[in-house]
Amino acid sequence: MFDNMTEQQAKEMILALVGEYCDTYHNQKKYKESDRIPYASRVYNHSEMIQLVDAALEFWLTAGRYADQFEKEFAEYLGIRFCSLVNSGSSANLIAFMALTSPLLGNRRVQRGDEVITVAAGFPTTVAPVIQYGAVPVLVDVTIPQYNIDVSMLEAAISEKTKAVMIAHTLGNPFDLGAVKAFCDKHNLWLVEDNCDALGSRYTINGVEKLTGTIGDIGTSSFYPPHHMTMGEGGAVYTDNPLLNKIIRSLRDWGRDCICPSGQDNMCGHRFDRQHGELPFGYDHKYVYSHFGYNLKATEMQAAIGCAQLGKLPSFVERRRHNFDRLRAGLEGLRDRLILPEPCVNSKPSWFGFLITCRKGIDRNKVVQYLECKGVQTRMLFAGNLVKHPCFDEMRKSGEDYRVVGDLSNTNRIMNDAFWVGVYPGMTDEMIDYMSKMIANVCKQV
Repeated sequence: MFDNMTEQQAKEMILALVGEYCDTYHNQKKYKESDRIPYASRVYNHSEMIQLVDAALEFWLTAGRYADQFEKEFAEYLGIRFCSLVNSGSSANLIAFMALTSPLLGNRRVQRGDEVITVAAGFPTTVAPVIQYGAVPVLVDVTIPQYNIDVSMLEAAISEKTKAVMIAHTLGNPFDLGAVKAFCDKHNLWLVEDNCDALGSRYTINGVEKLTGTIGDIGTSSFYPPHHMTMGEGGAVYTDNPLLNKIIRSLRDWGRDCICPSGQDNMCGHRFDRQHGELPFGYDHKYVYSHFGYNLKATEMQAAIGCAQLGKLPSFVERRRHNFDRLRAGLEGLRDRLILPEPCVNSKPSWFGFLITCRKGIDRNKVVQYLECKGVQTRMLFAGNLVKHPCFDEMRKSGEDYRVVGDLSNTNRIMNDAFWVGVYPGMTDEMIDYMSKMIANVCKQV
């Protein structure tokens, strides 16, 4: 088939066929009321598939030109200086926290036994790196119906050991960044924004509207399929701080000191003429390690998909807002039975989901089971109360490895009474209206 073609001509033919294949066999199903409505799903077209195959045909496999392109364009979208692509949002959170433990940060370095303020009502990988390193998470309650950190408890949470605040924007709804940032500035604390569920959300601080993830010292994103955009797996860590960026890059890339990209040597011109630690003078800088790091890079195929998805992100965000607003309007008449979500003041959320808390007398489990039987997929607010999970069993016995401020009453309320449904951009108005109808139906029965 390729005998009379150049390599470029053959490649163009293959990619054209890939596009035709995608248009013919993918995304052709039309919604019917009997179809299951997932809480989230991939939204894509032939662009992602063509770029995925393009990267595969080059067969570089590890991070290359598509990864470089994604980091550049994602940083431009965020309006931030530095972006590092990684293999998952959980890895992004791991690197973001571990960057704060670097000796390069001097007195501001987080050390074992130091405290990090966070919440128990969320996804465990926001808290896990703190525990795994040996720092102490200080768990604060959240508010309802914003479902974010109760900023009135911040001063009660601080101690002489506090070094950082690391919290997520819940289901796309920004936490009170004005109050949290002011608190961190007042006490010289690091602020890490887990932005994995909130890509595209905006918050106005000091009269300036900014994207969430860019207001703290470090932001993180996830590109797992349910998220605002996808690479299948993937994540990103971003910052405006050059020193933090240097540390993040080192931790992502085995802990090495060298900044040369893969396949390039001696960018700094000092590969063999420096003293590093107690190594022999002139030891090859490409194999000098300034941190105990990891290999958490994404692949070129993931990045290729991400580059195509990034161009669609603004439309994804707008559709999420549309779906949220339509679902909220459809449920307004149920306020006597359900607590509906409210955006944080000064914010414009890019909603990840629609979080509902059942009022007294409404059995959450019966509501959820009814919706699932009617084809509407539901989810809990992740851990509910993380402290109640088996991973905390040994820590609860010792009582020394974490600290709780207050009684976490709203966190426990969420664990017992809250659930959420999706608003992902692939949802049609018919799907949103069907969900509204089913929620209304079950609220009349329980």
